[in-house]
Amino acid sequence: MYPEPARHAPYERAVEVHHPTPLPPAVPVSAPVVPVQPGTVPAVASIVLPDGRVVTGYALSPMQPEPVAAKPAVSRAAVNVALGGVGFLAACGGLLLLTTFITALTALITQLITLAAVIFGGWIAVQVFSASSHKGGTTVNIRKAVIKRNHFHG
Repeated sequence: MYPEPARHAPYERAVEVHHPTPLPPAVPVSAPVVPVQPGTVPAVASIVLPDGRVVTGYALSPMQPEPVAAKPAVSRAAVNVALGGVGFLAACGGLLLLTTFITALTALITQLITLAAVIFGGWIAVQVFSASSHKGGTTVNIRKAVIKRNHFHG
């Protein structure tokens, strides 16, 4: 159905060589091309490069930055007043924090003194009330001594 492929040695194959076709050099335009602007279509400009080629395209106008609004000059006095205000506020804030810290420290010391008084007072109360429960040392009963003294033993 299909013909058998012919087997050829690599050197027997036909080699087809393609050579590029050189382009003719561009003809330089002797007179400069003046773009004509019709109603709404942008102008097409052509330029001639140093090697003689002509490049054609739309002309782009350079972007103009928007004008910067003139800033009013700030006087040195206004700057000094503003900086002085900022410094004054910082000093007031620092003093407020300092007084808050001192108040908190005073409250802490007061609470520690109260705690020490309660603990020390409790320890003293335990010592006083526990002395009558267990009798240590010499206890003299005055009534018995009086009775013994008035009673004659002979």
